[in-house]
Amino acid sequence: MTTTAPSADLPVVLTMGDPAGIGPEIIAKALRARPALRRQVVVAGDLDTLRRAAALSADARSPAGSDLMWAEIEHLSQWRDVPEHCVAMVQACRIASPVPVGRISAQAGQAAADCIAWAAQAALRGEARAVVTAPVHKEALSAAGVSFPGHTEMLQSLAAAHLGVGVSQVPVRMMLSCPGLRTVLVSIHVSLRDALAAVTREQIVETLRITHQHFCQIGLAAPRVAVAGLNPHAGEGGLFGREEVDTIEPAVRQAREAGILCSGPHAPDTVFMRARQGAFDVVVAMYHDQGLIPVKLLGLDDGVNTTLGLPFVRTSPDHGTAFDIAGTGRASPGSLLAALDAALGSQGM
Repeated sequence: MTTTAPSADLPVVLTMGDPAGIGPEIIAKALRARPALRRQVVVAGDLDTLRRAAALSADARSPAGSDLMWAEIEHLSQWRDVPEHCVAMVQACRIASPVPVGRISAQAGQAAADCIAWAAQAALRGEARAVVTAPVHKEALSAAGVSFPGHTEMLQSLAAAHLGVGVSQVPVRMMLSCPGLRTVLVSIHVSLRDALAAVTREQIVETLRITHQHFCQIGLAAPRVAVAGLNPHAGEGGLFGREEVDTIEPAVRQAREAGILCSGPHAPDTVFMRARQGAFDVVVAMYHDQGLIPVKLLGLDDGVNTTLGLPFVRTSPDHGTAFDIAGTGRASPGSLLAALDAALGSQGM
């Protein structure tokens, strides 16, 4: 699905994430580190949670978060009316009592889901330039009765409902990026056993199509796409498994016949290194951890998660809720800043 070019005159909606995690804290830190962002974003969250996070993350130069002033608005059309020294926010969720930091709870999961839904609907109505999402906790979402395992699947469902089509008609893929490496995944949040079953010719060709389309949209006319093998050494001609011979190679041939500049299957233990050295623009990985481990190893502090295939731009930090350090003031806003930069550039890395 083609992403409509967003207007630079619209704000980026930044969701709070799980209120028990580091999302609110890194939002405060990012807005503090880059004051210009305060005139470019609207935060979808809970006012009391954001105030608490600003206070927890304050330093000697900004006691009790006093350098961050929040201005609550009801509609994105009021965004430009907010005073320059304030950050616009929308009360996109309701939290009856303060959420304990660093703990899984249904209340936190529901609040996070409500913020995502609000932001997505705004983008689907054409009221937002892009959506940037702070981290959510999958167990908290489940505890709240949310049937989606993460952002990607939830946003896909919301987009399909808005367009009045089935979910399968809005095929999406997850792309993880850091400086020097970009990977797109064939399967996302499923067990390894189910991920192996998802390695089909159709799924691989669809991933290659979505990947090619994304890079063409951001100005790279002929992206060089490397396809990783599934088995060690890309199967060694069938010695270590038949998936490469029977499934991946035919998918690559089919995509090439459709005009996509792709190659493979390449040995998974070297293809990411080769991409980082400049041989390829992006690597298509067969399953979640195959693609995420190299990106997170190389660039956790500035990695970006981009959802390809949505009718709007969506990026996210390349890390989770970090309950172990939530509320300590130690969380780095680096990956969130990279996600905001990608969204503001409307390129998603």
